[in-house]
Amino acid sequence: MHNESGMYNLILITLALMAFSSPAVATPSGPVAQIEVLPGWRTSDGDHMAGLRISLAPGWKTYWRAPGDAGIPPAFSFAGSENITGVSPHWPVPEVFETNGMRTIGYHDSVVFPITILSDAPDQPMRIMGQLEIGVCEEICVPVTLTFDRLLPPGGDMNSAITAALINQPLTQADAGVGKVTCAIEPIRDGLRLTAAFDIAQSGPSEVVVIESGDAQIWVSEAQTTRNGSQLRATADMVHVSGAAFALDRSKVRITVLSGNHAVDLRGCTAG
Repeated sequence: MHNESGMYNLILITLALMAFSSPAVATPSGPVAQIEVLPGWRTSDGDHMAGLRISLAPGWKTYWRAPGDAGIPPAFSFAGSENITGVSPHWPVPEVFETNGMRTIGYHDSVVFPITILSDAPDQPMRIMGQLEIGVCEEICVPVTLTFDRLLPPGGDMNSAITAALINQPLTQADAGVGKVTCAIEPIRDGLRLTAAFDIAQSGPSEVVVIESGDAQIWVSEAQTTRNGSQLRATADMVHVSGAAFALDRSKVRITVLSGNHAVDLRGCTAG
């Protein structure tokens, strides 16, 4: 298991890479990352389904919401948007990258993040505006800030790229036939150790389990997994970034099982 000093070493490495890299890094063929708003369509319930397409330079990758120890998670901001009361991004199934003994999770070449947009006046145009902060990596990793601004008129046509990204979502707990998920918790010197256990069919030769605490202030180590028949167990350490003691809300724990192009999203767990 990782310990607290290991966590802070990784944070320092990431900060150092950010400090010595420019957000405007470019390759001979152009910027390393570009963003495009896919305007999408209004749904039958009045919401608007749009998309943010990130196009990367050849050989570059970006990260998922839980990127691994060396990655930078995307940060969405929709400041300046008009006639919009809420935005919910959707996360396509990511890839697992193993580089120099370090695991990261994300996307290469391009990715479309579908976004569900809410409005109190869905029959009127909406303006989606803001920025997306991402980390991109090839031989080095750099932070990039991408800005966007697009008018979304009423109506619109279904977009195949958005639809494909919506289809490429993790299975839910019910869809995957996963029953009870238990989480046993024990104290460690600098935080908590969580062990999740659940029955799930094996969908590939390798399985990666990602555990999220539901609190951005709680660092979670890479999970160690074991399988015994149909039961999968995953253990990870959790440490508050302040070093202080904390309570864990099991209902907010999120567990994702990744296996090739297949993923299962489990929300919450019970004492076990």
